[in-house]
Amino acid sequence: MRKFVAIHNLGCKVNAYETEGMAEKLIKAGFSVVSFEEKADYYVVNTCSVTNIADRKSRQMLHRAKKLNPDAVIIAVGCYVDTHGRDEVCLDGVDIALPNKEKENIAEVIKAWDESHREEAGGLRDSAAYGEVIRNSGNQHHISGEGIYTRKFLKVQDGCNMFCSYCIIPYARGRIRSKRIADILSEISSLSEKGYSEFVITGIHLSSFGIERPEDDEDLLKLIKEADRLPGVKRLRLGSLEPRIITTEFVEGLRGTESLCPHFHLSLQSGSDTVLKRMNRHYTAKEYLQSVEILRSYFDDPALTTDVITGFPGETEEEFEETYRFLKNIGFYETHIFPYSRRKGTAADRMEGQLANSVKHERLTVLQTLDSENRRKYEERHFGKQAEVLFEDGNEGYTREYIRVSCPEGRIKSGEIHTGTITGRDVAGTLMFTLSS
Repeated sequence: MRKFVAIHNLGCKVNAYETEGMAEKLIKAGFSVVSFEEKADYYVVNTCSVTNIADRKSRQMLHRAKKLNPDAVIIAVGCYVDTHGRDEVCLDGVDIALPNKEKENIAEVIKAWDESHREEAGGLRDSAAYGEVIRNSGNQHHISGEGIYTRKFLKVQDGCNMFCSYCIIPYARGRIRSKRIADILSEISSLSEKGYSEFVITGIHLSSFGIERPEDDEDLLKLIKEADRLPGVKRLRLGSLEPRIITTEFVEGLRGTESLCPHFHLSLQSGSDTVLKRMNRHYTAKEYLQSVEILRSYFDDPALTTDVITGFPGETEEEFEETYRFLKNIGFYETHIFPYSRRKGTAADRMEGQLANSVKHERLTVLQTLDSENRRKYEERHFGKQAEVLFEDGNEGYTREYIRVSCPEGRIKSGEIHTGTITGRDVAGTLMFTLSS
């Protein structure tokens, strides 16, 4: 049996979690997982399809794998397969194409490929062995945490029912599905025993956690509270949230969770109500601002981050200015800004008023400049304040607000948490941290 497998991840934190899960399953099945740049018998690309650029990167990595070893078996998994279909993907030099729901069985699929000795394009997808593997699929990755890192992403939910007009992900990932809280707590406990102290709770649409099973009385707040009680859990961090989940009742419930980091990513996309309506985002800029004000009333200067799409179909100069003023007024710690990318199969792709790329990128540059200003102001507000840092890479680590700092004082072990003060920037712009005496 071929033994060397190289895996490359593209896309979101959920993909990163699932890539770790696939790697662990392959190792347990007797394969050696190697760097993607090394010569391997199998190359697995965990693809992304959120934008046209993501599609292109997925294709590029698959082509790169073939160049690294023309005799290798090339395996595409994930959203690119879901959005384009197995047949189309396999026409592009890919041997095996697995949609998201079949990632769970990567080790069995590779073994079945070896046993079947099928070499035609798409090969294994028609074999009896492959069919049996897929019928047993549950797509429930569980990470055991073999490794040296201090932070772990935990996928607790998959799928999305929102159908934003620009987004293909509900078609790639399917409808909402949530793990059971008991299973998540078991996973966290196993990881904390191995030394992991920070857990990032994430999902495709995290705010929808548990809503498909109302009879179970399991929601995101309950998950956070129960995870916070587990011994060994020093930090909990949340992935992207919908602003509508941030109510007084929700945030009041968070107040007693000592491990929860004051770092909240609230997806915005636009500060213009008319654009938000075309995006099918289900909230207004005013309602979003109310969520921000609630968070700031319960947490002392929390780190607020967001996503923004610029150049959405029909976005006028006035609508763009509304977004600019909204971002400036809130003063986010960090804003992830993306030029609008057309996706076939979405409502936005059929909208009139598609903007030229030059306009999108001009507006992108303006918002990136504002983002740099907002980030600098937020970081400087923390100069001279005491902070708690989880060190991950030598003398570098992150505060609870996810501010990256560097400490010049001696060699600090990965995984250690220390308190101290952010003293300022060095000549390279790095934020400096001094340990408390």
